[in-house]
Amino acid sequence: MSDAGSPQDSANQASPGQASLRADKWLWQARFFKSRSLATQICQAGKLRLSGQGVVKAHYKVKVGDVLTFPQARHIRVIKVLALGTRRGPASEAQALYEDLKPPEAESRLPKGTPDALATAPREPGSGRPTKRDRRALERLRDTE
Repeated sequence: MSDAGSPQDSANQASPGQASLRADKWLWQARFFKSRSLATQICQAGKLRLSGQGVVKAHYKVKVGDVLTFPQARHIRVIKVLALGTRRGPASEAQALYEDLKPPEAESRLPKGTPDALATAPREPGSGRPTKRDRRALERLRDTE
């Protein structure tokens, strides 16, 4: 068995004098995600890019100066790592860990809408819920189609 790993593994190794931290842990400490397991899911889903490289494992090391790109809610975040945290502290402490290179704007929003939202029938605003009679009429209409 050889000690040489893949080029991607060797690029991910921190040099002896340079500190590093797991990607999922840093995202959690910087308060981008409410729990560390949510940050891990983003990494494992391949939605995190670390300095242009796709990340599929949460154990990838984040170093000062790295640029992270990832989706958060309906925005694409581009973050430069300024410091590695030692704990998940208050928001003011977390904001000192990074520089937001691209603040969320309307253009960076991901498409809105889910399959569930498209499946519902359109209703007039203020018309309220359908009555029992309306529901039965809708069911009869659907059964005839």
